[in-house]
Amino acid sequence: MIRVVQLDSESVQNQHKLYFTIFFMKKRYLFFISQPYSFAILRPLQSVIWERGDEVGWYFDGPGAHYLRPDEKRLFTIEEVKQYQPRAVFVPGNRVFDFFPGVKVEVFHGFPAGKRNQTRGHFRIRGFFDLYCTQGPAATRPFMELARKHRYFKVRETGWPKMDPLFRNDHRPSAHDRPVILYTSTFTRELTCAPVLLDTIRSLSRDDRWRWLVTFHPRMDEEIVRQYRSIQGDHLQFIETDDVIPLLRQADVMVSDTSSILSEFLLLHKPVVTFRNRKPGPYLIDIHRPKELSSAIESALSRPPALMDEIRTYADLIHPYRDGRSSERVLDAVEAFIENDLPHMPRKPLNLFRRLKLRKRMRYYHWK
Repeated sequence: MIRVVQLDSESVQNQHKLYFTIFFMKKRYLFFISQPYSFAILRPLQSVIWERGDEVGWYFDGPGAHYLRPDEKRLFTIEEVKQYQPRAVFVPGNRVFDFFPGVKVEVFHGFPAGKRNQTRGHFRIRGFFDLYCTQGPAATRPFMELARKHRYFKVRETGWPKMDPLFRNDHRPSAHDRPVILYTSTFTRELTCAPVLLDTIRSLSRDDRWRWLVTFHPRMDEEIVRQYRSIQGDHLQFIETDDVIPLLRQADVMVSDTSSILSEFLLLHKPVVTFRNRKPGPYLIDIHRPKELSSAIESALSRPPALMDEIRTYADLIHPYRDGRSSERVLDAVEAFIENDLPHMPRKPLNLFRRLKLRKRMRYYHWK
């Protein structure tokens, strides 16, 4: 016997709304920002999300909101985020609010730089994340071991969204009449070379052999920034930016210390001169005295074959993806995690101290 059910007009309308929600509702994602360098990491991912017809909201737990563009949506309050109901929260940092809706995804703020014990730094597990999207084998292997140990998060090797613009085919090398030296430095007081090399770089920038571009980590000491601004001239320019990719493209050689940005530069198969690097590998030209800087730069500009081979090997280890599609892999990994893994994942640890610390700072004590 076939039973015919007559639906009233309200039921039909509700059914149509359900179908519309299932098939046409945009997916929403949240970017959790604590430093201005997050823009260069997340904007390539935002472009892919937009291309798929979905939405992005930006939430700032730190400086940088003034870098937002008119077409980028900012969420100001915790309640706005809760109402927004993001499907996933992407974090290029070490922490995120557990009370935000959505899967918490670590996309990293840089490559491992060797600044400290890796279990206390890049590979430290803080209990905030459901999914780690790693950049290459050098990061994937340790995180896979940690995932087997802790069990409450997954690891997927995707490449790093920040590097997508670096490998797109729509750019041409910049034309310049002399070598360009990009000088960068970490803000970490015991590792930065900026105070020690100030006089040397001032002296080297007085002749026209090279053109100097200087940019520092956003958290660099303001007095050091002031000092380097003061030595600008015909051959040296100090630059503050939320996107270093154009600078990486322009430069022929980088001068740095123990900063993660040097790994980004090496992906372009260009040499790096470091000053007292914490863990100098054969892919670097490492020096210990300021007076060695000039000859080290000359050596780097000559691109010795043995050095270039080491650079290519290292680049493949930290980020083998050169197709400019890491953002797509990240988004696909998140969707696969939500569909296939999330229903079966163990609960994350209570993490009570860190959760209370963040809630106290935000004055937010709701637990649902």
